[in-house]
Amino acid sequence: MSDSFVIDRARTAVVVIDLQMGVVNRKTVPHAAATVVANTARLLAKAREVGIKPILVYVDSSSDGNDFVKPDCDRPTSRDGLPADYSVLASELDRQPEDLVVMKRNWGAFYGTDLELQLRRRGYTTIILCGIATEFGVESTARDAFERGFNQVFVSDAMTAFSQISHDNAIERIFPRLGRVRTTDEVIAIL
Repeated sequence: MSDSFVIDRARTAVVVIDLQMGVVNRKTVPHAAATVVANTARLLAKAREVGIKPILVYVDSSSDGNDFVKPDCDRPTSRDGLPADYSVLASELDRQPEDLVVMKRNWGAFYGTDLELQLRRRGYTTIILCGIATEFGVESTARDAFERGFNQVFVSDAMTAFSQISHDNAIERIFPRLGRVRTTDEVIAIL
């Protein structure tokens, strides 16, 4: 696909959502988590090469879970049974000392974190978004970014979901209204 839009490298960051051991070891669709991690690693390598800042976001909470959202709902989230390495970032991301790392306690990466502050202080107006799960962390972050006025590029094969229908809904119906949807190869070519 030929693209008519250009990414301003000086004003762009790659925001990676929840590619951590407790998430990448789960069954995902339509892409295996290993594929998403590999595509994200390729994207991060290119981003670093051309001077685009990686921001690695992971979810965690205190050991007692008292800082985690616990609304009254039919399917509450629980810390019960989480592996000890739950919040450890996937090694394939090749975290570098200059990468920014943001811990979140919610699905979205903006609320209760300094992500927006980090983006604004560096003058970033565009985020390239990827991670797991499309329908949770990625979509929540995308909606918040849209409402904050950030341009977005969604890397469709560097994200995956826990449900095919949820992934398809985001990729086909939600993300095209919030930004640009491209594959890893297409984004690397644009960079």
